[in-house]
Amino acid sequence: MSEHRTLKSVHLASTVWFIVCVGYILILALRQAGFNWWVIFSLSGHSALLIFLLISLYLFAVYRGVSGIPNIEIEHPLTSTDYYMFFYTSTPFLGGLAGLFGMLGVTKVNQFLLGVSMGTLGTTFLVWVIVDPLTGMVEMLLPTSRKHRADRLAQAEAKREERRKSRQRLLADLLEKEKAGRAHWQQILKPQAEKLATLLASDSISLEQAEREAVDLGANAWQIGGLNCMKQLHDMAVGISRQKNKKEALGEYISIWWDGIGTWRNPSIG
Repeated sequence: MSEHRTLKSVHLASTVWFIVCVGYILILALRQAGFNWWVIFSLSGHSALLIFLLISLYLFAVYRGVSGIPNIEIEHPLTSTDYYMFFYTSTPFLGGLAGLFGMLGVTKVNQFLLGVSMGTLGTTFLVWVIVDPLTGMVEMLLPTSRKHRADRLAQAEAKREERRKSRQRLLADLLEKEKAGRAHWQQILKPQAEKLATLLASDSISLEQAEREAVDLGANAWQIGGLNCMKQLHDMAVGISRQKNKKEALGEYISIWWDGIGTWRNPSIG
């Protein structure tokens, strides 16, 4: 854990050093081109947000590589080592040292700082953009790396397939349970559905009494199996009513009577 924190600290410091060197090169180039200081600061102000976003994106990518997603040692025998990661994260400092030694004997401060900055920029670009990707590609071409990667991908695919089959089995079990529950409800609700269908067609009792009895039937269905059970009772009663009376609109009375029971809502109102 401490090694990872050290690598992140070194990387943050080296990135700040890299930004300082690039900024110095840019400012010096603009000054040599004849731009005034207020123009330079104006350009820097307009481009500060873009630079910040790019640096933040880069820091996030390297932070993931350093702390969250370590390289697999078998597939990356070199770039996964702490020595290589320390070399990688400290590259801007190494480039600065190279530029420092290259500028020994130079007396002009501007040229000396420019040499150090160019050493930082050149070495960082060489290692981060060219050497590191090529090293990773060479590692992946090794027989042991290729075999381990193939096995790892095969295992990951097998786990995904197993999860998919597990979800399918779970769904099949749920559907089977629902089907069994509906079959069980079919037997229990048949007498109640016949009674509810009779209430729809009966003229011998008042509407108030029919509504009371229908509400009792709906509440009982809600207690047995909730909204799905009420729907099944509704459909069964409507089906029986249609067979006996050949009327399509009678089922609407059930929705009116049951409105407010549990989560049942009358569609024509809601």
